Amino acid sequence: MRLLSLLRPGDALTLGMGLMLVVWLAIAALHRDAPQRVIVRAGGQVVAVAGLDGPRRILAHGPLGLSVIEIEPGRARVAADPGPRQYCVKQGWLTRAGDAALCLPNQVSVELAGATRRFDSITY
Repeated sequence: MRLLSLLRPGDALTLGMGLMLVVWLAIAALHRDAPQRVIVRAGGQVVAVAGLDGPRRILAHGPLGLSVIEIEPGRARVAADPGPRQYCVKQGWLTRAGDAALCLPNQVSVELAGATRRFDSITY
């Protein structure tokens, strides 16, 4: 027996609506808010705001020493930090708006910001 002969008009409608939902979700996921700038904080104060259009390095001074933030087109990361466990360095490249790396012992944070904010606030 053929599989198509078992389908009724309501089944086809349900399958079609499900397919449309999957396509809409895929489009929505691909068109997330792209990051436009990086915000670097040290000790709770903003020390640098930079665009993500070209390569550069930002130095942020914290209680433990110097954190190095590396920026490339469309992404940023903490390249070096004096913290003992290096969690923010191991986090790697941040690529989406709202992504953040927190170097807690050194009180340095790096956040990618887009046109809209995903979170109300990020604290450490």
